[in-house]
Order: sequence, then C-alpha cells, then structure tokens
Amino acid sequence: MKVGIVGLGFRLGYLAHVFSVVRPDFEVVGYVDPDSAGLAYMAQRGVSPGTRYDSLEGMLETARLDLLMVGSPNVFHLEHIRIGLEHGMKIFSEKPVVVDLEQTLALARLLSDFPSDQLMVGFVMRYAPLYQALKRVQADNMLGPIASIEAAEHIAPFHGAFFMRDWRRYTQYSGGFMLEKCCHDLDLYNSVVGARPARVASFGGRRSFIPENRPENWGANDTEVYFRKPSGWLGTDEVFESDADIVDSQTALIEYENGASLAFHANSNVADQFRRFCIVGARGMAEGDFIRGFMKVHDARTSECLVDSRFPRSTALSLHYGADEQMAADVYDHVLDGRPLPVSAIDALEVGLLVYMIEQARRTRSVIELADHWIAFDNALGRATVRDGVG
Repeated sequence: MKVGIVGLGFRLGYLAHVFSVVRPDFEVVGYVDPDSAGLAYMAQRGVSPGTRYDSLEGMLETARLDLLMVGSPNVFHLEHIRIGLEHGMKIFSEKPVVVDLEQTLALARLLSDFPSDQLMVGFVMRYAPLYQALKRVQADNMLGPIASIEAAEHIAPFHGAFFMRDWRRYTQYSGGFMLEKCCHDLDLYNSVVGARPARVASFGGRRSFIPENRPENWGANDTEVYFRKPSGWLGTDEVFESDADIVDSQTALIEYENGASLAFHANSNVADQFRRFCIVGARGMAEGDFIRGFMKVHDARTSECLVDSRFPRSTALSLHYGADEQMAADVYDHVLDGRPLPVSAIDALEVGLLVYMIEQARRTRSVIELADHWIAFDNALGRATVRDGVG
C-alpha cells in the first residue's frame, strides 16, 4: 500500500511505524508538512517518509497513492479532507475530524457527495480489546437497556502539561481540551447507549496549570515531568503560565434521546491516572478501566459476577491498550479489501457535534438542547440520519 501524509506530526510518525510493522508492504511515498515533528521518530525506527512535497495538491497530482493520511492540526483537517476527496482518495484522518459546528456542517455537506466509506477517522479506542469485549457483553444482553453511565478520563501531569505547551492549547486550532482528548471516550459511550444526545450541561476551567500552582511554590525544584512529552508546532516551555485558552478539568452531563444519561469527568493533572467507566443497565452492570486493564460484569438480580477479565495497558506497538495495531490492520484491510470498520465518519461528526455543545454549555453555564442541531446536521447530510459501520 502506497501512502501519502499531510501533517507529519508525532501521532502520524508513530502510526506510520505501527502500520509498517503490522503490514510490511505499507510504504509512505510522500508527505506535506513545513515542520515535521514526526520525522525523527520515523528515522529512529527505519521508516522512510518518502518525498517531501510543498503542497497537498502537488503530492496528489504527482504520487500514486492508495491512501491519504491526514495528521495536520485539527483546524486544517476539513481543507485537507476536501482536497483529498476531490482527488478521489481514500482518506484516513486523525481525530477529531473537525473543530467546530460550522466545520461539522461543511464536512457533512461534502460527504453527501462522496461514498460514505471514503473517509475513515482514527477513533482508535473502538479497536481496543476491552471495548470489543464490552460490545460482546452488550450483544449477549447481559446489561439490558442502558439506564446511566459514569465515566472519566484522567491523565497524568506530564500529559496535561503537554496540552499547555503544544498547539493544542489554543481552541482555535484544537477545538478545545475535551474535543482533542475525550472525543474517543464520548464516542464509545454514544455507541453503548445507541441513541443521540438530547441535551447537555457542563462545568470546568483551568484550576491546576496556573501560576500559583507552580511546583517551586511548594519547594519542589524538579520540573522534568512537565517536559517529558515533547511539544511540536507553536510549542512553548511555559506550563503554569501558559497562554493556553483551554481548560484542564471539566465535567459534562448528557441526557440521550432514549432517556439514558452519562456523567463524564475529565482532568489533566491526575497523580494516578485512570480511564474508567461504570455502565448500569436494567439487567446488569459493567465496570472497567482501560488504563488499569480490567472489566467486570455483574447480574443486577443476583449480584453474580458474570465476567472478570484483564486487558493489556499497552503492547510492544500500542499506546492505546492494544488498539493501535488492530486499527492499522483493519484500516489496511478496509482500503484493499473493503473490510467493514467499527466506526465511521458520521459517528465522528456526531460525537464532535456533542462536544461542541458541551463546550457551549460550559461557556454559557446553561443546559443546551440539541434537537435543532441534529436537524441541521441531517439536512447538511442531505438524507435521514445514517450510522455507517457497526457503530
């Protein structure tokens, strides 16, 4: 498979390595990026980036490609996807696919003119063994109709500091902290509930990475942890005095159209990080943690433990609980053989719309009704709501 990359940052540099290990005939033949943060990672692992092109159009018109991978800063995804679609390319875009409601509707209108599977989005958590096991539990009706979910994504200080130092600290480029970091999780729970969100409320702010919390103020002089993860484009060394406009902690309450509810908590300065869930249904309860690597399922009537499973936190290749290499294999097979994928571009746009409304609810301190936004979204698609893939 011959691949071109636009936006060769850390993530796609890493994924290029994963794809090349999983499928040895995976070949990056060219890339477009004025400042490629992922080049060093690829070089260390013997993965060639191919030819550097000055423009995406130039690469698409010169190189013979089977797949275009989009890893540019989020705000540029829409334009790069548009160019790729218009050149007839199969496209894999990193998440989040776009950054705001305007871009969501624009991409929905664009996708209405192309085959639904021409765009793939890197919601890697859908490929995690734990999530796949959760979906099997649900398919076996161990949970029954979902009543409520409590979930969290809590990341360690080294990762939170990265957000304060990288281009992701600016909402105009990233779409905000919850979109950039938590859209994975919210997509999973949308899938588990099986209905669209109907209304949201949210609260949050920047509470940890602020000047008065500098470690020096506590008598701590070793700040290496806050620079452990390198920043890329528009990087800064400021952590606690960053000019970031994103939050570092946030909660969201979501009610779905079928009456189920979700309470979600995100924090980027957690000493012992976790990524857990408790899903309560009429017939049973599933609780688990992607980082701590377990899932338990209990029967609601008898309290019997029906499932007690362990899962890897990481593998030799995967940063996401064994999911990265599975995504690489499935995307590869989809491009060459049409293998179905567990998540679609429509799923990605739907969770994006949810997160934009969560942000609006946080900013306005109000409950946001989503019904009119779903009407606008469906109108942009030019058809009734369609959930491609397994979803």
